[in-house]
Amino acid sequence: MVLVDNGGFFPEDDLHEDAAWFLMDAMKMIGTDAVGVGERELRFGYQRVHERAAKDQLPMVCANLMLKKTHQPAFDPSLVKTFGTVKVGFFGLISDKGDLGPAHDSLEAQDPTVTAKRTVEDLKKKGATVIVLLSQLGKVETEDLISTVDGVDVAIAGRNVPLVQKGRQIKNTTVVYGGEQGQYMGRTMVTLDETRHAKSSDNEMFILGPEVGEKKEVAALVQAFEDKFNEKLRVAEKEQAAKQQATATQDAPDHYVGSEVCGRCHSAELAQWQTTAHAKAWQTLVDKKKDAMPDCVPCHVVGYNKAGGFVNAISTPKMVNVQCEACHGMGTSHEAFAMKPMKVAESTCVTCHTSSNSPTFNFETYEPHILHHFTGKMPPLPPKPASAGMGGGQ
Repeated sequence: MVLVDNGGFFPEDDLHEDAAWFLMDAMKMIGTDAVGVGERELRFGYQRVHERAAKDQLPMVCANLMLKKTHQPAFDPSLVKTFGTVKVGFFGLISDKGDLGPAHDSLEAQDPTVTAKRTVEDLKKKGATVIVLLSQLGKVETEDLISTVDGVDVAIAGRNVPLVQKGRQIKNTTVVYGGEQGQYMGRTMVTLDETRHAKSSDNEMFILGPEVGEKKEVAALVQAFEDKFNEKLRVAEKEQAAKQQATATQDAPDHYVGSEVCGRCHSAELAQWQTTAHAKAWQTLVDKKKDAMPDCVPCHVVGYNKAGGFVNAISTPKMVNVQCEACHGMGTSHEAFAMKPMKVAESTCVTCHTSSNSPTFNFETYEPHILHHFTGKMPPLPPKPASAGMGGGQ
């Protein structure tokens, strides 16, 4: 078995920088054989990620990213590893049309196609009989390159690519599309001929849902990091709250108003809502110490970072939980929809109740539990999986 990561795993903002270094440490710990380099990995500058990779001895590869001053590769262009009786060659490519961020002064990306042809031949000379490309070129550019360059057996496409359940066959290459956010893992089975070269291959994507087991040591390491990191974010929130007033967005023509305002006229509906899991959604994050995690917070509050909506628990405490406006719309737009009956559609629910966050969600089963005037027999909710995402069962 060969384990690779295609890159693009660094966070998009400075506040979450710690997660980048933790992920690099974790990939080394679980024995990742090769790691690609994308634009995100350069967002804190080239020197920092290069030094961290060297410290962790993490095998980051990129064949066409060069140092401007010396014209030498910024990372190892490629590498060859032996697995049993098979030599596997790995190389990475980054788009020459992308934004290198703070690294643009020191780095430049060469033409991916020219580099790929040269690198494939070099890997063959080194004895590689199976060749894997870690591509940060995007879907279209990866496919165009594979149509032009021979010798690549498996290409893992990254940089804003969609999720495709089964890999696509282009000529003799299986191209893998894993989507974004690390929610899926791809398994590519390569069949070899008698000379240990790839004869055929097939790819399938698997969601990393609650049914996937966890290694206790790794889970404990992740939990320890998240707890410490969440506390750091909480401190940052307090500092942010001291610099801004929660009422700054209240002057916007359209804004969220909160359930207390809605309850002035809809007291019965507010009372019924308070009996639902939606009314306790924020506490589930607090209990799990994820109340500062940007991937979790938006679905446990109302109007996240929108006019009048939730900013943080310090400055906007009245906007926590899945309140009225999360389902019915912004309060200042009340007149636009108050004159006609409104039914909350399934499409509203599945923005948060996704297959990864809420694997047992079924609209017909869950809807009666949040309807204000349901009079039928209440269907029982399915049991919540032990390791379900934060949205599971809510």
